[in-house]
Amino acid sequence: MNKALLVIDTQDSFYHTPYWSVRDIPDFQHNLTQLIGAFQRNQWKVVKILHSREDVADSPFNPASGFVKPMAFLDTQFDKTFYKSVHNAFTDTGLATWLKRAKIDCVVISGIRTEQCCETTARIASDLGFDVEFVTDATLTFDMQHQPSGKQFSAQAIKTRTELVLAERFATVHRTRDYLA
Repeated sequence: MNKALLVIDTQDSFYHTPYWSVRDIPDFQHNLTQLIGAFQRNQWKVVKILHSREDVADSPFNPASGFVKPMAFLDTQFDKTFYKSVHNAFTDTGLATWLKRAKIDCVVISGIRTEQCCETTARIASDLGFDVEFVTDATLTFDMQHQPSGKQFSAQAIKTRTELVLAERFATVHRTRDYLA
């Protein structure tokens, strides 16, 4: 199977959001760098996806902010870079065409936000006919509050919910250590 690791939205923009938290960053960084290293050793593609919103002037996701660049711990050489302006990495980016031309039939999902851009990309990839592997602990998200009820959901609870809705429907779910074994 020919694979590509999608490193989604792991960019400086998030440092400038009101929900940014460093709590889970060490584990996320470790897992993602381990995954990237394994892909490079196997000569599989590593693809950088950056979220870019030129239509929102004061957004940290606007390229004019200077924050639409990979986080410093990603000192790796990427095989390809795509910019997206919606939640999934496929719409209007050329990613699907590039993957098909490279004869890649499996995408491996990593990056920031588990339940948004990562999960949405996994669903679209599945619908487009790719095998999808979702490495949950190589994704990052943040605690959220359900506005109508005021109930808090931890980042871990959100990740568990993502695994629940993706597993055996849209993706095969993994942990980094098991994936690398």
